[in-house]
Amino acid sequence: MSTSATIPTSEELVSRVAELTPLISKYAAQADTERHLADEVVSALAEAGLFKLGTPARFGGYEAPMRTWLDVCSAIAEADGSAAWVTTIINSQGFILGLYPEEAQDEVYSLDPEPLICGVFAPTAQSRKVSGGWQVTGRWYYASGSPHATWASVGVPVTNEEGETVDQGAALIPRSQFTVEDTWFTAGMRGTGSNCIVAEDVFVPEHRVASVTAGLAGKNVEEHPESALYRSNLGSVLAVTAVGTHLGLARAALSLVREKGQVKAIPYTFFPRQADSTAFQLQLAEAALRIDTAHLHAYRAADDVDRAAAQSEHLSMFLRARVRADTGYVAENVCAALQTLLSAHGAASFAESHVLQRIWRDANTSARHGGVVGAVGYEAFGQVLAGLDQTLTPLL
Repeated sequence: MSTSATIPTSEELVSRVAELTPLISKYAAQADTERHLADEVVSALAEAGLFKLGTPARFGGYEAPMRTWLDVCSAIAEADGSAAWVTTIINSQGFILGLYPEEAQDEVYSLDPEPLICGVFAPTAQSRKVSGGWQVTGRWYYASGSPHATWASVGVPVTNEEGETVDQGAALIPRSQFTVEDTWFTAGMRGTGSNCIVAEDVFVPEHRVASVTAGLAGKNVEEHPESALYRSNLGSVLAVTAVGTHLGLARAALSLVREKGQVKAIPYTFFPRQADSTAFQLQLAEAALRIDTAHLHAYRAADDVDRAAAQSEHLSMFLRARVRADTGYVAENVCAALQTLLSAHGAASFAESHVLQRIWRDANTSARHGGVVGAVGYEAFGQVLAGLDQTLTPLL
């Protein structure tokens, strides 16, 4: 066990990202082709401490607030959306590890001071209660970062001796006990390596199983008086952190289109520069305002989570539902802004060699993630606004 003498500020962490931006950008197209991040990028992110946002301070981590997560991951996304997404997932799983029993944390960090954990919440597995734990068999799809993972945190049904499911849990499994099946063939976020994790009759001791139900119900608020981060609402953390990537992709696209507009002509018109066209100016303004809207909603949601955690409060159902709606609105506004920006830039946006088409693919793919998709968040928030019980999703 170690402790961090100095926890870097958000500005310091973003500065580290800036130093790595040329390297991340250099390997972005390769990651898209090979369907996983380059080892050089993963190593550089780890060496810069960018996988420690969710790591407990007693193990050298930063226990960073949600605003810092958005700042760091959006900065990475300006260079590569897939690198940002994997960074988000590894940090999110570090946060989730902080909700496991201390014995599990001690075990993981004693074996690997800087573990790279991938994970899938869906309990697509079978478990059998045995002495001291459970025997688990399962297949978990879309485990981002799986090619580099040293541990996996996966959803499992928690069963009793009679075989009855009594809870939904998350189980920690070391790399030696699971395999990665190469199944990630997609249009966007190709570099995330979000493959299928497979475990066959693996023994998981009791201390490496955490109750997801308890986490979603806010039990962690009373169980973690020492740290604001681990008092944060689990569902809201996962929602907020998921959209940092969108913010960075949007900023990158806007910057590129603005820059090219100074020198790029509009075909079949008298405009030698796009920037001189009123139509182009209007498109830029519309996209910029949508991107600003996305940032305002993302940071409002982050502040809601951070404020409740700082005050040792379980986030109210109203705010949990609004956070989920906010994050869906972030993704939708980013996708709409990108649609406008690609139209403004022109058909060149869709050349395979052009970064805009990869940004467009990455944003639109990640916006359909089950924890981000807007319609679910809107309906959940609408139920609460209408004075009804929220009955749509447990992940709030």
